[in-house]
Amino acid sequence: MDQLSGYARRPFAFVLRYLRRRLASHLVILTAVVGAVACSVGTQYGVKALVDALSAGPSYGGGVWLAFILLMSLIAADNFLWRIASWTASFTFVRVTGDIRRDIFRHLTGHAPSYFSDRMPGMLTSRITATSNAVFTVENMFVWNVLPPCIATIAAIILIGTVSPYMALGLIAIAGGMVVAMFRLAAAGKPLHDDFADKAALVDGEMIDVISNMPLVRAFCGISHEHERFDATVNQELTARSRSLRYLEKLRLLHAAITVLLTIALMAWAISLWQKGEATTGDVVLVCTLGISILSATRDLAVALVDVTQHVARLTEAIATLLVPHELRDHPEAGPLVKSGAAIAFNNVTFGYPGGDKIFERFSLRLQPGQRVGLVGQSGGGKSTLFTLLQRFYDVDAGSITIDGQDISKVTQLSLREAISVVPQDISLFHRSIRENIRYGRPNATDDEVLRAAIAARCDFVESLPEGLDTMVGDRGVKMSGGQRQRIAIARAFLKDAPILLLDEATAALDSESEEAIREALSRLMRGRTVIAIAHRLATLRNFDRVVVLRNGKIIEDGSPERLMQGHGPYRELVTQEMSRLAQAAA
Repeated sequence: MDQLSGYARRPFAFVLRYLRRRLASHLVILTAVVGAVACSVGTQYGVKALVDALSAGPSYGGGVWLAFILLMSLIAADNFLWRIASWTASFTFVRVTGDIRRDIFRHLTGHAPSYFSDRMPGMLTSRITATSNAVFTVENMFVWNVLPPCIATIAAIILIGTVSPYMALGLIAIAGGMVVAMFRLAAAGKPLHDDFADKAALVDGEMIDVISNMPLVRAFCGISHEHERFDATVNQELTARSRSLRYLEKLRLLHAAITVLLTIALMAWAISLWQKGEATTGDVVLVCTLGISILSATRDLAVALVDVTQHVARLTEAIATLLVPHELRDHPEAGPLVKSGAAIAFNNVTFGYPGGDKIFERFSLRLQPGQRVGLVGQSGGGKSTLFTLLQRFYDVDAGSITIDGQDISKVTQLSLREAISVVPQDISLFHRSIRENIRYGRPNATDDEVLRAAIAARCDFVESLPEGLDTMVGDRGVKMSGGQRQRIAIARAFLKDAPILLLDEATAALDSESEEAIREALSRLMRGRTVIAIAHRLATLRNFDRVVVLRNGKIIEDGSPERLMQGHGPYRELVTQEMSRLAQAAA
């Protein structure tokens, strides 16, 4: 899906991609609209034929009825073809918006974590909606507001040519010059439309950002501040929109003045030809009606073109943000990770976050299959970064990371992450049922397997809930306590049953009563797996095979908990400090 990134600066090519996907339906719409407009303009010729037949007197009765039948047939065909176009468009344009949202969502979810850390989630989601809405609007406006006046103007000029070729040539020259001038003037206003599109997206992002953080806003009495901030953001958007609309109105005013003068001149020319006997009464009626039609058509076209310019600007801004190339891609020859023991090795790894200092410089660490290793140390030492790199959320700057001798940058990201279960400290839950959140570990798991995972993770609180495992957890699990969310995450890891387990202080959010039970469940979960655990409560590491103490991206101590406690290094010092804190708290 990364192929979408090629359209980041090509909005028209992006739209064309989806038109081609439903080519047959769009061809039906196009043919019906062209036919309907041709019939609509043809009715003016039908009126001319009827007027000329009537002017010939009653003796020309047969010709009158033929002209009448022609006129009625054109009117009927006009209406019937419009209904065909509308019916086909009613499902075609809607399906195009679905295609766009599905494709952009798939592309968006392929981005690296760094992409999301630099952008507001609300702004991204609003841009997906803005993109599909802009394409829907552009399609509708092109079919109903741009294409018809273009065809009507061309057809009208052709019919006027039957009265006076010179009149038709003059119209071609004037109409051509007007279209070129309108396009150039519309393009000159693009910065204004782009600024409005950017400000509109910012408003959506601000709203979602505040709403998703309402507990924080209330806790710090920030409601008044957020009101003022949002008012300022909305005012910026309103100012940008007003500038954009005023520019469009100037274009419309210029166009209106030119088309009124043109229509007056056209009608005066037709009457002068009639006075000279070079045009019939029907010809004058035809030119007058076509002149009015051209006035209406070009006015509608001008309005549509300038409106389309605004929507294209918003579309361009949205896809430029959403369709940037993926930073992390599978290697061209990447294959699935072959699981054969889960030995992990960091080999001379050098890494620093974009725009930041180096976290690791030629860092090396090896874990044997089935080994349980705890990572301890002060914040900023690199513990969480090791988790991030092992899951390949970032690529290392130098060196390599291997699992069973396979470089993780040379295997598919999907197979890599299938081999790793994570129980984070900050639990992420979907606004779905407990059952669905646990099943996220293995989507094809049966209800019995989900239940066994919940029991293994000691999710006994489910029994007291009215809907049991089908209870909704709320936005990000807000209806659950911290300990309940932690146990759901542990159940999810049980169900996934991956050979590598990453624990980020998995018992941190549990109360003392359930901590020992969960610790026993985690002990069963860790059995037979390679485990890396970030631990702030060092008591959780007492049954681990190995403890690695990190400081500033370097290993300063490494060994079994028993051996490290016998020495006088940093680990023993940390344990002593923890025991002192616990003693003071107990007192």
